Parts: sequence; C-alpha cells; structure tokens
Amino acid sequence: MDEQPDDIKHILGPKETIGLYVKEKIYHPSLSIDSMVITNERVILRHPHALAMKRDYTDINYKDIDGVEMEKGLLRSKIRVKMKNGEPLELDKLPTPLAEEAYGKIRENVGRFQAPFSTGNASAPVVPGNPAGQTVIVQAQPAAEPPSDVKNKDAK
Repeated sequence: MDEQPDDIKHILGPKETIGLYVKEKIYHPSLSIDSMVITNERVILRHPHALAMKRDYTDINYKDIDGVEMEKGLLRSKIRVKMKNGEPLELDKLPTPLAEEAYGKIRENVGRFQAPFSTGNASAPVVPGNPAGQTVIVQAQPAAEPPSDVKNKDAK
C-alpha cells in the first residue's frame, strides 16, 4: 500500500483505520477524484481544485450504500457504488488488481454496517437482569432423574 497522505490522517476518527489508499486519478462524469481512501468506517474521495493546491473531501458512509458492482476488464476495471439516495458513483479505469481489492473492502464494510444482528447472536436467550450488550453463556443442565416411585409404576 502506498504512503497515505498527511491530510487524510488528520481527518480520521479516533478508531478509524485506513484499509486501502487508491492513488489513482479517477474520472467520474461530474467530478474529478484525485484519490480514494477506504477506511473501516467510510469511503473518502479527495477532489483537487485551485491547481491541486487545495482539496475537498466527499465522505460516503457505508450505511448510505445500497450495493457495489464491479465490471472487470483485462487491465482496467470499473467499480459502481449504488447509493440509496442519488445516482451511482462510478470509479472508472482502475487497475484490475486494485479494483478487486477496493471492491472486496467496500463489500466487506457494507455488509458489516448493514447486516442485521451483526453485533450479537439473535437466538441467544434473554436473561432477566442482564444489562444490554453483555455476553451470557448458558449451559444446558442434564434432565432431572424421575422419582423412584414413577420408575416402578412404569416397570409394572
């Protein structure tokens, strides 16, 4: 992975980590993207302006993504990020190995942020008096022996 730019390091959250830095110029029909950063919490697009002396950022939260598609080519590939509200974002002319890695990371994070019950076991028993968020291990107890007079009645 290439060296991440300092300007991105300054805008990351306290527990946010960079998963992939795509240092390719990406041309979208409506905007020019200097590079893309895929973190564990969002996708950050860097837009150059003022002769590349300044940059603007666009954050895409994984909760706002409806799906991800990849058109794989021999040398270059395209990633299409379908947004819940608005037109899809197309990241075009990426080197195929880089596009595959970006596609995998985006899909993984979208699944992590949108999967129901992703933070616990939905079939776990509810234990009275247990504060939410604590893991409870319930062990099955062996069945109790029936009283001896019940055993004798069945034997007759």
